[in-house]
Amino acid sequence: MLPESLSALPMDEKKYRKALARVLPLVIENDAEHGRLLAETEKLMDKGASRSREEDRLLKLLAPLIQEFEDRRYPVGDSSTPLSVLKTLMEQRGLAHKDVWRLFGSKGIASEVINGKREISKKHAKALAEFIRVPADLFL
Repeated sequence: MLPESLSALPMDEKKYRKALARVLPLVIENDAEHGRLLAETEKLMDKGASRSREEDRLLKLLAPLIQEFEDRRYPVGDSSTPLSVLKTLMEQRGLAHKDVWRLFGSKGIASEVINGKREISKKHAKALAEFIRVPADLFL
């Protein structure tokens, strides 16, 4: 997201319309649409601080569309454990151990967490939440 000082800058509607036309955001109804918009979201996230104001607004539009689909398609029940939530989200996004171990600081800690031998710490929950783009509460 842009710093607050930059968020006050006017948005270039022409650039925003062009970004919308390229991505074609919509209410997600199937896995193909989900995958496409998730890939677009990841491209925008990867830009980080170099993301334009228009791209930032597009990202804010895409995130709830993806979240709403995932909530419908992959409901997480109240009886879910942080580990089962992590495994489900990793499976949904096609993530393997190698994709998340850096979030834990070491392969060993990641293995212990994924194998249920160690709890997910608050620090790891925050890192996972940011990486997977879900609330950290799911892992606590």
